[in-house]
Amino acid sequence: MVSMHTRLSFIFMLILLLLLAGCSVGGGMNVGTTGTGTSGGSRGGGGSGSGGNSNTSACSGIRLGQGASLNGFVPFPADNAWNQDISSAPVDPNSAAIINFIGSSTGLHPDFGSGEYDGSDIGIPYVVVGGSQPLVNIDFTAYGSESDPGPMPVPANAPIEGDPNPGNGDRHVLVLDNANCWLFELYSAYPNGDGSWNAGSAAVWDLLNDEQRPWTWTSADAAGLSIFAGLARYDEVANGQINHALRFTLAQSKAAFVPPASHWAANSTNALAAPMGMRLRLKASYDVSGFSATNQVILTALKKYGMIMADNGSNMYISGAPDPNWNNDDLHNLGQVTAADFDVIQMSPIYTAANVPQGAAPMITSFTASPTTVGAGSPVTLSWNSSGTYYLISPIGPVRGSQVTVSPTQTTTYTLYATNPYGRTTATVTVTVN
Repeated sequence: MVSMHTRLSFIFMLILLLLLAGCSVGGGMNVGTTGTGTSGGSRGGGGSGSGGNSNTSACSGIRLGQGASLNGFVPFPADNAWNQDISSAPVDPNSAAIINFIGSSTGLHPDFGSGEYDGSDIGIPYVVVGGSQPLVNIDFTAYGSESDPGPMPVPANAPIEGDPNPGNGDRHVLVLDNANCWLFELYSAYPNGDGSWNAGSAAVWDLLNDEQRPWTWTSADAAGLSIFAGLARYDEVANGQINHALRFTLAQSKAAFVPPASHWAANSTNALAAPMGMRLRLKASYDVSGFSATNQVILTALKKYGMIMADNGSNMYISGAPDPNWNNDDLHNLGQVTAADFDVIQMSPIYTAANVPQGAAPMITSFTASPTTVGAGSPVTLSWNSSGTYYLISPIGPVRGSQVTVSPTQTTTYTLYATNPYGRTTATVTVTVN
């Protein structure tokens, strides 16, 4: 048996050798083919350098597989809008009128559960993949100019909302990368025979940092928000608490949004119709003691974090992930809670076409490769200097910091996408492989 002292000494020497070799923990993948980037390596970890929280080990406890447990991990920082305690936030002056417009007697409806309804799973599914999941191309069919480009680690058999018969519905696909702490969300997703996917739109979210879509941009959701962040999941309920707001839909919305939303999908001109991002909070006085333990967890979260309007749909439908452990009959009891039992949290600011914030897209002052000519498989450092708030590099994927190491096996042109709340800027650099 090897002694603990010997093992620690070996680990120390290994770390020292890695540091001396200039390795970057959690760096970019070793890109072998332009566009697909499937040759393995450390994928999309974000490189070294300054900028943002890069503690990707925070996601290491997330299990792999469809509907896997996050083991207590909460996406995004504590100060993120999804995770803020709004139990003491002021009520909007128009709260009563807005609730009346929605329909004060309209009950909550959990749009998730176990089994199937009308041939489809009940809820929005997700899958957790590891760092070895190959990257594949995403071909956009609708909102490509407002989407984050691929490639993305989406399995060919990733669950689609509406499975096993998704039809022509929203067809959301949600993929978490537990090795690098990224979340990939697709709307209107259709798999192709070569492993790539078609999608109406897509967004990449950094699970470790606050991130906002550019103003007026969509995501995989109508409000420009993360979908996964607002799902009720059974692993949370089994753990006794939901530590974030929930996502919900309303039948009518107007051409306006409230942060954290960034986009509207108006279908009403009524002044009392909801803007995307509007948040409802269950009244503190509402007695939840008569509900099951499961439903008490959900209702307690609605008192503390509320629920955020994220899409057009049926009134007061709250979103969740399908799980065989849900008790559908028990969840149905949430219908006793009506819109009248909620307050609208004060909405300020409310952005419309007249006052959407304006500003400059990010500047990229440099994007370089060192060296620019290498032998196949040799390391190359990509470095950039930019005013962007988050970055993607094709064909690598999302990155953190200001540099990343790649090992191309053929001549490759890398495109840097720098994004901030006002838009996106790109730059390219080519590495020649002899």
